[in-house]
Amino acid sequence: MSVRLERRDLGVTVLTLDDPDRRNAMTVAMGDALRDRCAEVAADGRTRVVVLTGTPPAFSAGGDLDMLEDLARRTREEGLDAGPTMRRFYQRFLAVRELPVPVIAAVNGHAIGAGLCVALACDLLLVAEDAKVGLNFAKLGLHPGMGATWLLPRLLGTQRATAWLYTGALVSGGEAATQGLALAAHPGEELLERAEQLAGDVAASAPVVVRQLKETLRSGERDDLDTALEREAAAQAVSYGTKDLVEGLRAARERRPPRFEGR
Repeated sequence: MSVRLERRDLGVTVLTLDDPDRRNAMTVAMGDALRDRCAEVAADGRTRVVVLTGTPPAFSAGGDLDMLEDLARRTREEGLDAGPTMRRFYQRFLAVRELPVPVIAAVNGHAIGAGLCVALACDLLLVAEDAKVGLNFAKLGLHPGMGATWLLPRLLGTQRATAWLYTGALVSGGEAATQGLALAAHPGEELLERAEQLAGDVAASAPVVVRQLKETLRSGERDDLDTALEREAAAQAVSYGTKDLVEGLRAARERRPPRFEGR
């Protein structure tokens, strides 16, 4: 697994989550690779815009079930406080948010749970019309993380975001764009080209101004996001000790509805 880096004309850099056999699941190794690629981009004065996408068939199917099951077991059996672990895990992937240049998410396929959160952390989001997107944490018995409770209401508004988070529903990319999650939805085969066209338009603006503008737009958000991340990590630490998470993960593997007992 890796994160591929490809340079285009006009200072556009494409980062691709590249673990197609696992549908670009969010593992520690994938997070380390993304963080390292982001550091490489940040140190490179040539990059003006980043496009983040995934190797088909998915953008990212979300959290790695093996990792979640291990944290659940250690929480129940060893008394692990998973909060600090999750906070470190978030920061690997949210390195995209700290890049000094704009990042465009090209959600070329399914983006589920934490996989969608990484796209939400980008500055602009385009989505394939037939992609399935949603935050399915509650369907697993796990409190949302990766900034979900902070990022989603800022795009959808409080009431619609609340419905998404409570139900864990999945919607098409076209419907998600209609609701305001994405700037636009396009046919899947056109999506990366459209994202690179948008990136070229951004790259054509004054690079110093664009970097300043990104900092201006983000300057009022950071402290509140940190508070939300701490709260989410603590809440997920509780989830890892529940039988509901065990059932939710088992149901996900068996591709059936979960049967939660509230404990």
